[in-house]
Amino acid sequence: MEPTPSFRLTVLNPGGRDPEQYFSDGAGEITQTHQPTNFHAYAACTRGSFQRETKSAIAAATPILLLLRGDFSASERALESLQKEGRFVAVSLKETGLHQIADRLRSPARLERFLRIVGRADACLAPTPEAADLYRAIRNNADRVAFIPTPYPIDDSRWDFSQPLEERAGIFIGTREWDVPSRNHLTALILARRWSERTGEHVTVFDYDGRKGARLLSEIGFATDRLRILTQKLSYPDYLREVARHKIVLQLDTSFVPGQVAGDALLCRVPCAGGNGAIDRLAFPDTCGFARSITDIQEAASRLLTDREFYRTSVAAMIPAASKRLSFEAVAKELEDFFYR
Repeated sequence: MEPTPSFRLTVLNPGGRDPEQYFSDGAGEITQTHQPTNFHAYAACTRGSFQRETKSAIAAATPILLLLRGDFSASERALESLQKEGRFVAVSLKETGLHQIADRLRSPARLERFLRIVGRADACLAPTPEAADLYRAIRNNADRVAFIPTPYPIDDSRWDFSQPLEERAGIFIGTREWDVPSRNHLTALILARRWSERTGEHVTVFDYDGRKGARLLSEIGFATDRLRILTQKLSYPDYLREVARHKIVLQLDTSFVPGQVAGDALLCRVPCAGGNGAIDRLAFPDTCGFARSITDIQEAASRLLTDREFYRTSVAAMIPAASKRLSFEAVAKELEDFFYR
């Protein structure tokens, strides 16, 4: 996919840790410095760049998406500098799960600065519908706010991590945080244990909590040899290869996040059950956790695990359906329309 040559988006994360990165090859090879996902994906799908220095963003001479992070002071200084140069600047919170927004804005000083930035920016761009609603409630010009999902390079064969259906086995747990209540990590594991008992499928989970995590997992009561616990962090491509070995991804996250768990499942062509993130709703509307009970999710997952024809049909339909809103081509066009409206 080749966007209009005049449109390249620069994503600026002032003072952030990620180094500058140019996406002249779109998603690029799978060994990218930073994978072309989340906010990096906005830059990648337009063959733009990801920057941490304001002067570099100014030099790029493109529209700019400014990320709001930390106490927002660096972001506010960047906004002032960019607008002095006559640049069109859209802003977005870097962390947009509802629990993350609430935690970030509980400081009166941060809230005051955030409201000021959102009001002064030329536009607001949100990777979730809920964040977009927040910006609209703050701004006088609500029509310069848009929800555009973070894309995934499902239209780039280099990023197809799928495995043959007959080689897939087991349930992959998409969450790993015990201490974030809205992740519902414990409940997902308990449901997975039940499905493992009924179907014989093994369950895989990443756990980085050492002895505490091991003790919690042991209390859930998985049958011997039915639970695989991975404790080593993997590179992103190796992580996707691990996900791709499984029949389904399971999560019960209710944080209203952009939805990277579902996005990773999409790159692996593995159905994702549960989760109410933006990508969950767009890519897996029949199995996501938005407006569905745990019983509903359980029934959908059980059918994926036991009905071979239904599973095959679901996998075959996955990419054609998701491409309409989540491919690099689709989101690049949506971003261009938004910034050049």
